[in-house]
Amino acid sequence: MLGKGILKGMAETAKNFAGSYVSKERLTTVEYPEERIATAENARVFPFLVYDTDNWEKGLRCVACQICEKECPPKCIFIEKSKDKKPDYVGKQQFYPTRFDIDISVCMSCQICVEVCPFEAIKMNNEFELSTDDRFGGLLLDRAQLAKSNEYYHEIHPTEAAEVDARLAEEKAKLEAKAKAAEAAAAKAAAEKAAAPASPTQAKPEGGQD
Repeated sequence: MLGKGILKGMAETAKNFAGSYVSKERLTTVEYPEERIATAENARVFPFLVYDTDNWEKGLRCVACQICEKECPPKCIFIEKSKDKKPDYVGKQQFYPTRFDIDISVCMSCQICVEVCPFEAIKMNNEFELSTDDRFGGLLLDRAQLAKSNEYYHEIHPTEAAEVDARLAEEKAKLEAKAKAAEAAAAKAAAEKAAAPASPTQAKPEGGQD
């Protein structure tokens, strides 16, 4: 029948229109901002920096490798590397960013920075209410504004955050096991060296040769 598809579509629209008066599930809109729709777990807006511990400056996972800055298509990331080093989450001495800025007026939320980061230091936020009347300084976020705790990461992306924590814990366990094995080998070598008999020394004859 000609126009059957159009009629079916109009019937579906009419059903949803009438049903929205009696069923909340058929509502296509909500009274924002008083009412809000829950954000999907895989939603992404702009990047943020993950930190461990209670201090964001000491706990930042970022080591200022600058891979994300180089790979960013719109070039909205600006990083300056420190001259000194500090221990990372596994105790290894690493550089850290003295400056880490993201211009969110330029960022296109492509997530490439997240994909190329080898330290699980940068992730995508789902916060979208970022409008401001300051079109320059207000949209340039520094590292203090970008820093979010690992707990926050678990709140917005629980599945992904759990997988990341498992990988990092496994990596940390391997490094600790390797360090213990090296320490045990060094202790064993030192003990064997201490237990080895001293080589006899030949007494030098007095009065010259016979």
